[in-house]
Parts: sequence; structure tokens; C-alpha cells
Amino acid sequence: MVGSAIVRALQSQGHSNLVLRTHAELDLINQAAVQAFFAEEKPDQVYLAAAKVGGIYANNSYPADFIYQNLMVQANVIDAALRNGVKKLLFLGSSCIYPRMAEQPMPEEALLTGLLEPTNEPYAIAKIAGIKLCESYNRQYGASHGVDYRSVMPTNLYGPGDNYHPQNSHVIPALIRRFHEAKLSGAPSVSIWGSGSPRREFLYVDDMADASVFVMNLPQVAYHQHTQPMLSHINVGFGSDMTIAELAQAVGQTVGYRGTIDFDSSKPDGAPRKWMDSGRLGSLGWQAKMDVMQGLALAYQDFITQK
Repeated sequence: MVGSAIVRALQSQGHSNLVLRTHAELDLINQAAVQAFFAEEKPDQVYLAAAKVGGIYANNSYPADFIYQNLMVQANVIDAALRNGVKKLLFLGSSCIYPRMAEQPMPEEALLTGLLEPTNEPYAIAKIAGIKLCESYNRQYGASHGVDYRSVMPTNLYGPGDNYHPQNSHVIPALIRRFHEAKLSGAPSVSIWGSGSPRREFLYVDDMADASVFVMNLPQVAYHQHTQPMLSHINVGFGSDMTIAELAQAVGQTVGYRGTIDFDSSKPDGAPRKWMDSGRLGSLGWQAKMDVMQGLALAYQDFITQK
């Protein structure tokens, strides 16, 4: 989803010399294959958006897969980039890197200040490692090799190209599918995991892609003015959040579902709130454009098209 949006963003700016590979064409867990790819292609810039991702159910069910696969992808790509002369790389992380009970909105400085949310701790640990890989390579090879590897931490993303799997998807695509199927079947109610009270922030994926290209192209002086060598990541958020109950109502309205919405409090809520402090990025001159209702309409259209 994010990689495709970054491709759209780059193409809209006139870039045509893009080096792209699907997962079937290049397994990023395979270190030898990644090294061979970089040695052959010699890219100038790298956007590292590849990751194994999923919602609460997937993270709880496959913790070993989430930590191992993400660690391997990140380590292989970042190291191969260095070894093949890549000066600029952008690593995409996740808001789950922050402590479960972090202050809200979550500033970049909250990293490593408390315990993580247990339901996605393996994924979060991997993403923290990705940030620290970039920082460590900058510290060790910045002067000698001219590397400038940056990290952006998006809030919850949604939009075209999302994964609508009934169990392994994130909350917005899962709700879109559930409400759509309930509408078609005439189901009187839809049951949602959790109490509905947790608050989440949602960002349309093309806004995230725009922010990624923006941060990648920032002059190094400007980037360094707003970051530190060992606290260099930048949050990318929408600017406000909403409860899961409010989100469910918005998705139901978008899909055209007329039944009732029930909340199953026996299921886990996850972190009580996840709202990013995007002030650092705002001070650099970027802000989100797509509001949630417009974004949900586009996401639902994408779901219909995929079906």
C-alpha cells in the first residue's frame, strides 16, 4: 500500500527512473538476493516501505514472524544500501514504537521511555531497530561514506492498495470489509472488537507518500536542525484522532450500512490512545491534506474495485 503510494508520488513529480520489485521478484529476507539486487541496480535513493504488517489478531498470532521478518528485511536492505554506495535512504516505521502509556500526543522524544503495547511488541521492537540501524550507519559512515539515512514514523494508514483480509488486516480495511458484507447480507448488527473507547489517528496513504518524499528531499542542514543523531526519526500524523466507535460509525456511513454496531469488550483494545505529535514535521513545512470522510470514501471505492 505505502510503496505503491510513494511510486505515485514520485511519478507525479516527474520521476520515471524508478527501480521496482514485487515480493515475488525479490525476497528481502534473502540476504544474498538483496545484495545481488543492489550490486546490479546501484540505486541513488531507497524508500524502505516493505514490512510484514497486520492488526491486533495477526500480531498476537504470529509474533515470531513479525519480529524476525521485519528485522531481516531492514538489516538486509540498509546494509546492502551502504555496501553499494546509496547515499540517501528513507525508512518507514510505525507509531507502535512508542510506549503503551506514552504522553499524548506522542513526541519523538517518547521513544524508549516506557513499556510497549504487549499485543504488537515484536513488531515495535523490529521498527525501533530499523530506526537505530539508520542512526548507527549515519554515525559510523556519515562522514566517511556520505550516507544520510532517515526515518519517518507514520500513524495508522489506510487507502488504495490496503489489505482487506478478514483476520489479518488493520482496523479501517477490516471495518470496510465487515460493514460491506453486513450490508450485502442484510445483517441486523455488526460486532466490533473491544470497547470502542480507544482513540486512534488515521492518515490517508497518499498523504504519507507525500510526506515521505518531502522528508527524503529536505536539505541535510534543515533535517539536522530538527533532529538529533540518536533521535532522528520524524512523526507523520494527521493532526487529530477519534475513538474506534466514532471510526466504526464513519465507516458504516461511508459503506451505507443501516444496522446497529455492537462492541465486544471481551476482546483486547490495544493501547488506550495513539496520537502522534507531528509538530516537528509541521515546523518543516508539511501537513496532511485528506480528511477522514473523503479518505474513507476513496478507500471504500478501492475495496469495491479490488473485489
